[in-house]
Amino acid sequence: MTVTERLKSNAPEQSDITLREPRAEDGSSVFDLISLCPPLDTNSMYCNLLQASHFAGTSVAAVRNDVLCGFISGYLIPNRPNVLFIWQVAVHESARGQKLASRMLEEILGRPQCRQVTELQTTITKNNEASWSLFQRLAKTLDAPLNTTVMFDRQKHFDDRHDTEMLVSIGPFAL
Repeated sequence: MTVTERLKSNAPEQSDITLREPRAEDGSSVFDLISLCPPLDTNSMYCNLLQASHFAGTSVAAVRNDVLCGFISGYLIPNRPNVLFIWQVAVHESARGQKLASRMLEEILGRPQCRQVTELQTTITKNNEASWSLFQRLAKTLDAPLNTTVMFDRQKHFDDRHDTEMLVSIGPFAL
């Protein structure tokens, strides 16, 4: 069974939520959604416009009744096309409990842009239990090791204004 087949077999019955590539017109909705999903850091709306346009192929929008209820931004690391970096995962509280974040990750990993991906990376603060759970489940599903190290230190990089961001690496794996 391929990784994509394993991911799909773990997903609950498909709901009324549609997954698609984001569009620039989604930028303001992404901004609004992220502001409703603490502890996520809000970026500028301009950043969200770039995520929804320049990085559409490695990001995903989850839409229910024409309303954005989930969004993942990601990109292939320059000069490392085998590494997908997941920037943010946002799921509106009304869409939680449906494994939507897992389904969105599956959607991205199954795209042609990710054919060469053998490793996934993200950063997570120590107290973000939902993200730790999501990426630990993904590592188990991919049957791949999960390793962590400090990427951005609270004092050294954030001048004590943000919690330390741990780099989470999952892989290698084969899609």
